[in-house]
Amino acid sequence: MGSCWLRLAALLALGARASLEYEGSGYSPLEDDEDVYARSRYKETPWCSPIKVKHGYANCRTPQGEYYKNVLGTRCDIRCQKGYELHGPHQLICQSSKRWSGKVLCKQKRCPTLSMPTNGGFKCLDGAYFGSRCEYYCSPGYQLKGDRIVTCTDSKAWSGRPAACLDTEPPRIQCPSVKEKTAEPNKLTARVFWDTPEGRDTADGILTDVILKGLPPGSHFPEGDHKIQYTVYDRAENKGTCKFLVKVRVRRCVKLNAPDNGYIKCSGDGNNYGATCEFSCIGGYELQGSPARVCQYNLGWSGVEPTCAPMNINVNVRTAAALLDQFYEKRRLLIISTPTAANFFYRMQLGMLQPAQCGLDLRHVTVVELVGVFPAQIGRIGVKLLPPSLALQLRLLLRIPHYNFNIVVMDKHGMDKERYPFPATPAELFALIDKFPLRKDEMKLQAEIGQSCP
Repeated sequence: MGSCWLRLAALLALGARASLEYEGSGYSPLEDDEDVYARSRYKETPWCSPIKVKHGYANCRTPQGEYYKNVLGTRCDIRCQKGYELHGPHQLICQSSKRWSGKVLCKQKRCPTLSMPTNGGFKCLDGAYFGSRCEYYCSPGYQLKGDRIVTCTDSKAWSGRPAACLDTEPPRIQCPSVKEKTAEPNKLTARVFWDTPEGRDTADGILTDVILKGLPPGSHFPEGDHKIQYTVYDRAENKGTCKFLVKVRVRRCVKLNAPDNGYIKCSGDGNNYGATCEFSCIGGYELQGSPARVCQYNLGWSGVEPTCAPMNINVNVRTAAALLDQFYEKRRLLIISTPTAANFFYRMQLGMLQPAQCGLDLRHVTVVELVGVFPAQIGRIGVKLLPPSLALQLRLLLRIPHYNFNIVVMDKHGMDKERYPFPATPAELFALIDKFPLRKDEMKLQAEIGQSCP
């Protein structure tokens, strides 16, 4: 009885399955169950290989929030770490081929190659990649302008300002020490020599220009301090300067003054070492003491201080030559000879000369009168009378006629310069005398002290 029921249940089940297979759906219950299971299992199972991005990461989203992040249809956004950049698509999709839709790679970022600075260079750690540090350096004599150290940043650019090596250091030049020199005798200058300094550039060693301010070496420098300056330039127009002094000293004696009633004429500056001062007296005075004095190295004057004393003519000499020697280089002589004091020309001549005494005196002219005929002949110099024999000798020595009016003009050296048989006006006499040697120098000295005739 029990076995019968089992057979019946089996037949019913078989009949039921046979009725389903032939409904025309194309699916069997078994097949449908297997397909649903397989599909469910397929979606939950990893499909593509796991994503691994070196130096980066992936942010993945599954279609229905599955546990595994590489199932079919998964979308992954790719990102790179700082300092790296993505090569490939930004998003990958897990495809039915069990492959991702592309390939990605995070490469280290690289900055452009640094340019080598002129007259310098650089050295880097880790080349030109992100995070690399490069340090610039310059050749000796050049200064770095810009940032010494630069770093390759995440933006693929170098940090800091571009570096350059510039020649900012001035060239070097050294001048000689102070030059001191004493002027030579009778000079107010000294010739000074030195070696021209040479400049030196600390960079490329090339100097483009050297400028001297002041007198060059070998020049004659006047008394005082003279600043000499040398300036050199390099090719970058940096300049170097040095200075020194040239000191010229003149040894000097105490300043001399002209004696009373006299003149002084000095060479050089008047009181410098080697200068000579010559002295002379105005008309009617004669020099006593040294006619010339020299400033010596010990700063003292040679000779004796001169004075101008009133001229004293000694008429008690034996010869006419001795009389004339007293006037040599001191006075000029205007000798007026007449046979008698009543002579018309003689009286006229004296009348013309009396108003001109000032002019005669300034020209150092002494008037000698020879009046009469021997033995009644007399001579006169101012108020001093000459002995008759001395007056006769003077006429004979100078060959002056006894019986005619005559004028003889003699210079300071005793030279017979001119003779007049008739009276001469002061203008004629002065025009002649002013042409004598040394007369022009006398006129300058007189003008300096303000001497003039009314």
